[in-house]
Amino acid sequence: MIAYVRGKFVDKTPARVIVDVNGVGYDLQISLNTYSAISNSDEGQLYTYLHLFENGQTMYGFSGVAEKDMFLQLISVSGVGAATARMMLSGMRPEEISRAIIQGNTKQLESIKGIGKKSAERLIVELKDKFGKLALENPLSGIQVSSVENDAITALVALGIGRTMAENAIKKVIQTNPNIALEEIIKQALKNL
Repeated sequence: MIAYVRGKFVDKTPARVIVDVNGVGYDLQISLNTYSAISNSDEGQLYTYLHLFENGQTMYGFSGVAEKDMFLQLISVSGVGAATARMMLSGMRPEEISRAIIQGNTKQLESIKGIGKKSAERLIVELKDKFGKLALENPLSGIQVSSVENDAITALVALGIGRTMAENAIKKVIQTNPNIALEEIIKQALKNL
């Protein structure tokens, strides 16, 4: 499989880009997030995924590994195809999708064209635990809660508070004041327990 292509961006639109790699043009389907990342560049590198199906093949391009990883996770869910996953990545950044799934926010997922209530619920059921574990195991992955939120949860767990209770307390504090410092998050969460 082709992991990435590096070359000149010959033709760019919000939905696709043609990358000239030493005289060979690769036609890549892209999300709006990737288009935003490459719109001011004449050349660069895109990570790829080759989707094979009965009547043909389509290659998808991603500006970063986090977006590609999210795409692969999304298409692993029954009923979510490559086109739907690309639409989701056009409507939300990978970390926003991850956060919506971890928090069980079906309304936010339903706001994306092509995602109904059942699809949103299926995404949450199939990916919530996986994303939560990935976020805590690898805070540098694109699938994560914010590092401040993760640090606050870790601090509360170290103080002997159950993980679920800590997560809920931290989420409540962050929802009421998203730009709060780590120390204040922990203090307010402790007061609310």
